Amino acid sequence: MKSTNRISNKGVRGAIALALVVALMLLTACGSNNNSNNEGSSGSSTITSASPSSGSASPSAEAARPSAAETPSAEVNKTVRIGYQKYASINILKEKGGLEEKLKEIGYKVEWTQFPGGPQLLEAVNVGSIDFGNVGEAPPIFAQAAGTPLIYLGHSPASPKAEAILVPENSPIKTGADLKGKKVALNKGSNVHYLLVKYLEKEGLKYSDIEVVFLPPADARAAFESGNVDAWVIWEPFYSAAQLATKARVLADGEGLVDNYEYYLTTRTFAENDKAAIDVLLQQLNESDAWAKENLPDVAKLLAPALGLDIPSLEQALSHRGFGVEPITEDIIAAQQKIADAFLELKLIPAAININDAILK
Repeated sequence: MKSTNRISNKGVRGAIALALVVALMLLTACGSNNNSNNEGSSGSSTITSASPSSGSASPSAEAARPSAAETPSAEVNKTVRIGYQKYASINILKEKGGLEEKLKEIGYKVEWTQFPGGPQLLEAVNVGSIDFGNVGEAPPIFAQAAGTPLIYLGHSPASPKAEAILVPENSPIKTGADLKGKKVALNKGSNVHYLLVKYLEKEGLKYSDIEVVFLPPADARAAFESGNVDAWVIWEPFYSAAQLATKARVLADGEGLVDNYEYYLTTRTFAENDKAAIDVLLQQLNESDAWAKENLPDVAKLLAPALGLDIPSLEQALSHRGFGVEPITEDIIAAQQKIADAFLELKLIPAAININDAILK
């Protein structure tokens, strides 16, 4: 009996072993078929197209396709370093907001740096710490003469009333002739430098007939209020702030003398390699200026805390300027060349320059 049981047990174990072998052979065959299918499709897209009769993609295709929420945005791996001055269009754009998001969409972040004037801003361009900024007419001429690799991108409309020659309220100076032998303060190399040159020319005076004192705006105002200088050539909003606060008289503004354009500039390297960022910058400036032109009281309120200036001064300053971004034309190039030639004649720049060298062809 015991012998019979042992035989039966052996039979059962043999049947089980046989079943396991058969199962393993079937699994191996299935794996081989799957591998063959994968190898046959290796040269095609990783997302399988839907069968014409199915009406939808296969489960494997749905798994491979990322959802809209998972689709990555542009990688932010570049920086545009923007220089700006108090009150100008870039300052309005900065305070209004929105530029950062637009540039982020194409992979850029923004760094902002404020400067007291155009010459200081272009010094930063020259040493490679700024990529984009705005200045008046004269600073790029001095900068180009110093070898700064700048490129003109666009300009604002003419704003001749946005700069002026101020004298104290009770000053004996009534005409240009009265400036002879007097001390006149201005920021060296700024746009008001050309206003002074043209005013003296109109009044029959030579540049050497006056004593020019080079001071940045804050120091110039202190010297003006203390009587250490007799006149001050200055631009907005410093002009309106000083005039309203001290009751200073306007000896002359730029009307009939200068255009007083505001230029947008970059480096040649940035102009050649980062055109997408430049396009966004100019478009956003144009849109911001269009809003500002129709909302001057709101712009004054927006800028007042950022600039530390009172709203009435800013409202007056804003009424003196034009808004918008316009292209660099042959007429604009000729106007800049005229200023450069005048500065050369007065030996204010060391050598002749060609404005066309600063235009991207």
